Amino acid sequence: MDTLETRELRYFVAVAEELHFGRAAERLGMAQPPLSRAIQQLERRLGVCLLQRNRRGVRLTGAGEVLLHEGRAALDATVAAARRTRRAGGADSPGGPRGRLVLAVKGAASHELLRKLLDAYAAEPDSAEIEVLPCGISEQEELLRDGRADVALMHTPWNSLAGFDSEALTTEGQVAVLPAGHPLAARETLSLADVRDIPDLPLARWPTRGAYAPGPGPEIHNQTQLAQLIALGRTVAVVPDSARSWLWAEHTAVPLADAPSVVTHIAWPAHSRSLTLAGLVRTATRL
Repeated sequence: MDTLETRELRYFVAVAEELHFGRAAERLGMAQPPLSRAIQQLERRLGVCLLQRNRRGVRLTGAGEVLLHEGRAALDATVAAARRTRRAGGADSPGGPRGRLVLAVKGAASHELLRKLLDAYAAEPDSAEIEVLPCGISEQEELLRDGRADVALMHTPWNSLAGFDSEALTTEGQVAVLPAGHPLAARETLSLADVRDIPDLPLARWPTRGAYAPGPGPEIHNQTQLAQLIALGRTVAVVPDSARSWLWAEHTAVPLADAPSVVTHIAWPAHSRSLTLAGLVRTATRL
C-alpha cells in the first residue's frame, strides 16, 4: 500500500525525534507496547526498515530519515489545511462571512511597502480582511508552511522561497547600522570587509532556520534587542536600507557599497487556489 495514515505518521515522527520508545509513548499519551506494534506494522506495510533497535538505543535508517522529513511536511500540511479551512469559513457561500487572510511580515521591515499594499487592497471591491502578523527573524517560512499565515512578505537572500510561489516587489541596498559616535559612522560608504572586522564591535548574528552561525557577535532575537545593543556600542548590524525607519538618535546608517541587494517578495503556498489571495497578489504587483 502506498497510503499512510496521519496517526501512523504522528507515531513515527514522535519515535524518530525522541529516538526512544518510552519517551515517544509518553509524549503521545499512550502505552509503549501498542506504539512499538504500530511502528512494526508500518515497517511491514512499507516493506522497509525505518529504525535500527539494539541495546544501545534506537537510530534512524536511511529510509527512516526520508520518512521523518516527509512525515513532518505531511503533518504540517494537514494542520495548515485545517487552519486555512477554518479561516475561510463560509466566505465563498452566499451570505457567508467576509474572507480573511493572514499576512506574515518581519517586525520593523517593509513599513512603507506594507502601508501602500494595505491601503491599495482595501480600496479593491470585495477585498478581504487582512490580519497583519508581525513575526520574528526568518519566521515567515514556518508560518506559511504550517498554515498560521496565508501569505508573507519575504526577503532574499535571507528567506528561502523553496516550495512557495512568489512575485518580486521591491529591490533595495543595504546599510551598516553603527553607534552614532563611532568613527566609521562619519564615512559616506563602507564595505562588508569594513564592518566584519571592527575591533570591539562584532557583527550581530541572525538565525537561519532556527540556528545561529558561530562568531563573537551577539545572537539577535528581535529588533528591540538589536537597537539597544547597537546604541550601547556592543554590535554593528547589516540591514536593508528601509530599516532606517526604526533607527534611534543613537544610531547612524552608512550605505554598504558591495552588499548584495535585498529583494522583497510576496510569497504564498504553491498549491493555493484561493481567489482572495490571488486578488491580494495582483494588488501587490501593481504597486
